Amino acid sequence: MRSRPALLASLIAVALVAVVGTVGWRWYSTERDREAGSKSALAAYVKGWNTKTMTGVSFDTAGVAEDFTKTVAGMATAPVSANAESLARDGQTATARLTVDWTLPGDRHWKYALPVSLAERGGHWVVLAPEGGSRWSPDLPEGASLSIKTVQAKRGDLLDRGGAALMPMSSVYPVQIDPVRATPESAAGLEGVTGEPAGSLVAKLAAAKASGSAAPIPVITYRQADFDARKAALDALVGVIYPRSEAPLAPTRTFGQPLLGTYGAVTADLVTASKGRYAAGDRAGLSGLQLQYDQTLAGKPGLQVVASTGKVLFEEAAVDGEDVGTTLSVAVQDAAEKALVAGGSVPSAIVAIDVATGEVVAAANSPGDGMNRALTGHYAPGSGFKVASTMALLEKGLVTPETVVDCPPTITVDGKSFRNFEGGEATGVTFARDFALSCNTAFIGLSGTLAPGDLAASGKALGIGAGWTDRIGVTGTFEGSIPETTPGTDLAASVIGQGRIEVSPLSMAVAAGSMARGAFLAPTLVKVGAGATTPAPAALPQPALDQTRALMRSVVTEGSGTALQGAPGGDVFGKTGTAEYGTEVPPKTRAWFVGYQGDLAFAVLVEDGRSGGSVAAPIARSFLDLYRAAPTAE
Repeated sequence: MRSRPALLASLIAVALVAVVGTVGWRWYSTERDREAGSKSALAAYVKGWNTKTMTGVSFDTAGVAEDFTKTVAGMATAPVSANAESLARDGQTATARLTVDWTLPGDRHWKYALPVSLAERGGHWVVLAPEGGSRWSPDLPEGASLSIKTVQAKRGDLLDRGGAALMPMSSVYPVQIDPVRATPESAAGLEGVTGEPAGSLVAKLAAAKASGSAAPIPVITYRQADFDARKAALDALVGVIYPRSEAPLAPTRTFGQPLLGTYGAVTADLVTASKGRYAAGDRAGLSGLQLQYDQTLAGKPGLQVVASTGKVLFEEAAVDGEDVGTTLSVAVQDAAEKALVAGGSVPSAIVAIDVATGEVVAAANSPGDGMNRALTGHYAPGSGFKVASTMALLEKGLVTPETVVDCPPTITVDGKSFRNFEGGEATGVTFARDFALSCNTAFIGLSGTLAPGDLAASGKALGIGAGWTDRIGVTGTFEGSIPETTPGTDLAASVIGQGRIEVSPLSMAVAAGSMARGAFLAPTLVKVGAGATTPAPAALPQPALDQTRALMRSVVTEGSGTALQGAPGGDVFGKTGTAEYGTEVPPKTRAWFVGYQGDLAFAVLVEDGRSGGSVAAPIARSFLDLYRAAPTAE
């Protein structure tokens, strides 16, 4: 039996173990809860970053979540992600480090480490304020907000064949209405200054005020001279603003249009399609070569993350754009455009090509702000295609220039009647005379001797449909199409450039250049590097080439193209064309003249013209007169 003292000692020992065990358990439980609490608080903070809202985070002071929202509002739609590392707890305090990663426009990243302090307050964990500066970035001054600023790169130029800028950067003034300050009276006054329809700007202003929009309402953009002439009137209008900007500008609004294209504020659709390349307010190429080569010309904009105090927290420098060379000649382009304007208001085009190189030196369209019909238009060539038909007939030995081929007023093939333009006729005449007078019935009478692929082969040898669009450097360019013919009416229509044959003014100028050069050479317009290297010229067959050239000369000396007799610069060789289209009776006609003179091959199209000889040939003459008289004529 134990003694009473021993028993008492044992009881005391048991009691002590029980007390120590209880205290230890409580300590362990408390530490476990603190560990979980600190991790939970840090996880909520990380989630707040990743969702860009801190409403579910406990902070040591009130209003912190609202401060976060205000601070990052200028970061727009830039996503942000955060990851926590190195959580270390010491009792009722803990520290960690966040890696914050902002994905900025253009897939650029602003990444930084953010120290985090946490503490247990009143039984739950909170995120503490840093000892100095902002909670949201170590370099952000306290109380400042963030914003993204785009730094524009120096834009490259579209260059002419001599390396000079076709559209140098110049001052422009986008006239806008400030809906906050403008009045209906000032909007109405602006209509008078700008020529906008009466009531149109007043209605736009009313709509903006009704919606509460403060965004400027765009009206028109003026060049320097146009702005200077209207500045006093604009100054007098309340709420009308015109912040100076810069844009690439051609010598005139119509020069090189629509080929060269335009530049201005990006549209909402362009922003969406750009996949982050553009943001609202950016300026870029909107059409033509300015749009097609915008990424090359624009370079890469720089980017800054800026505090509202002006401090730059992140910066990536801009990469200047590169120039894009073209083969255009200002002198030839200017002469072509002036000739089209002098020829009237009917939609029309002139394409000119340097014979030796195949370089497109002019691609003029009238009106200048419309369709790029010079390069992308699809038209029947009419009798302009008789150059290819003649090459096929002569090469096959089916006719000679001296062969007598009658030119009756009409001819019927498989029940379909074909006629000469304005019913012309001649009997006992040679094929050479038929060519000079552009006799349809003579060609149709000979068409039955051609094989199904002869016209396509002859046209392709001249460059029509010859597979060169990947070398021209302009999207949408049409090189022409000559389907293989079937006997009868299809072949009869095709031999005179009707039926299923389609060309563009460019493809017809290519054909004229091939005749002048004696070989097909793929054309170029945009100098896009190694891919633009042209193949060796493919020689045209002799003696058909020499014979057809002589026939083209006779068109000018005694045929349908006499408007070009005596043109400055030497002998002109060519072919008129009158192509019927539409369903009207009598049908409408398109007028053509295709030809060459010395170093220059060209094609003239007038979409609605009485005939090639009466409409297109005089425009071609005007073009040569203007170009050869120019001081910088090449």
